[in-house]
Amino acid sequence: MDIYTEIILDLYKNPRNKGILENPTHENFKNNPLCGDEIKVQLKVENNIVNEVKFNGNGCAISQASASLLTDKIKNMNTEEIKNLNKDDILEILHIPISPGRLKCALLSLETIKGALKNA
Repeated sequence: MDIYTEIILDLYKNPRNKGILENPTHENFKNNPLCGDEIKVQLKVENNIVNEVKFNGNGCAISQASASLLTDKIKNMNTEEIKNLNKDDILEILHIPISPGRLKCALLSLETIKGALKNA
């Protein structure tokens, strides 16, 4: 368990896929007003496949690590498969127990990505 906690903290300090995409085909912004977490996701989608993805924002270690891991996961994925991802998929990639109070933090990136793909 400690190794996964260390990975989460490392992803918080050194997130993957954090930045700005030029000319995204899809983007969305969401925040969690209860804790202040906020994430903007930008995607480049071609033929229903996510070719590139970046996120930007601020928040707790859980929200930022979740965004980092999820953006890694959805690269080269079909948009329909992404739309079918759920809470269990996020908990699986995080590998740590998430309390009910932190679940919104963990799911913020998934909600943001699904919002970006709503019309894809």
